[in-house]
Formats: sequence, structure tokens, C-alpha cells
Amino acid sequence: MDFMEVEGKTIEEAIKKTCKEFNLPEEKLDIEVLSNGSSGLFGFMGMKKAKIRASLKEIKGEDKLVFAKRTLEEILVRLKVTATVDAEQIDDKILLNINGDGSGLLIGRRGRTLDALQHIVDKIVNRSSEDRKRIVIDTEGYRERRIESLKSLALKLGNKVKKVGKPVSITPMNAHDRRIIHMTLQNDDQLRTRSKGEGTLRKVVISTKRGHGVNNPH
Repeated sequence: MDFMEVEGKTIEEAIKKTCKEFNLPEEKLDIEVLSNGSSGLFGFMGMKKAKIRASLKEIKGEDKLVFAKRTLEEILVRLKVTATVDAEQIDDKILLNINGDGSGLLIGRRGRTLDALQHIVDKIVNRSSEDRKRIVIDTEGYRERRIESLKSLALKLGNKVKKVGKPVSITPMNAHDRRIIHMTLQNDDQLRTRSKGEGTLRKVVISTKRGHGVNNPH
């Protein structure tokens, strides 16, 4: 479980600092007093600060849905984006949909800004619980459009590989997008896909299976 140790002149001051760091009220935190502190001789010599250890309380069920929604809303306020957030939980997945005139700006190139928001909210919501919920953030139906676009790209490049008989590499993409490429072509008995590279440079390579060359009717 992640925790934070904070010092202050008093326990109250340390708790106040902790709430500010977590951006949460005290009742949402587990707080352990490590040191009550002391004023020292004459009020300053040998003064010892108060110290606490704090971590997030377990967040489950409906509370986690509400927490995820509020977390994203607070991030949008800090980004000065005027928008509302709709939240829905389906099995182990929490869907957060951003609605507003400026919501399209949150998508970013190839959805990278949206993915970054999703990653941050996921880390905050799931940081202290084994009851993990997958966080999915969307706006203006981008996620579905992206899936259809990737499927179309996979089929187009797959046909190209069949015609020329040479492997084709797709520009680096995240694990979710790579999975869509793999799944789109997994039942094609002439093609194979594999991931290549490390980290953010990992990409999908489409090639023909052994024994399947260039499609040539002549």
C-alpha cells in the first residue's frame, strides 16, 4: 500500500498538509501518528516536529465509482476545462465520459492526452486497493472511432502484405491498440502478426505465414 510521511509543527498541521497533498478530506485517509513532536527548551531549542504516516483508505464498490468521477472532475478543473463527467460501472470496469465544448481538445494526437488522463486516474483510484477497477476515459465517442480506424488499418495493411509478400511495420502504439491489430488479423490464415521493440517504441509487424507468398493469379 502506498503511503506518505509528513511532518509539521503539530499533528494537526501535519494532517492538514497530508490532506492537501492527497487532495482528500481526512476521513478518506488512514493516519498513523509516528511522533507527537515537542516544543523543546524555551520553546525552540531541541524542538522536534510532529510526524504522521498517511495512506488512502480502501475504496470499494460504489465509493470507487464516485471517487473516480470526482478525481477526473478535479483534474479537469485544474486543467481549466469546462466539462461534465458521466460515470458508469460495468463489472470490473469504470467508464468515465467527458462532455463539454472543449472536451475534444483532451483527445490529443492519437488519443495520447486521453490515455494520459486515463493512466493518472487509474493510478489514483487503484493505488491502495486489491479490488482493482479498470478505468476507461472517453469523450465524443473517440474510443469507438479509434477501434474502427485501427481495424480498417489492419485490413488495409494485411492486404498489402499479401500482394507484395513483404512484412509491414506499423508505427509504435500502445498495448491496447496493438491488441486490436492482432485480433483483427488473427483468423487470417495467410498472415501473422507480432509485436517488436520495447516500451513506447513497441510496434506491430504484419507478415505472411510460411508457405504463403505473393497473391498472383497468373
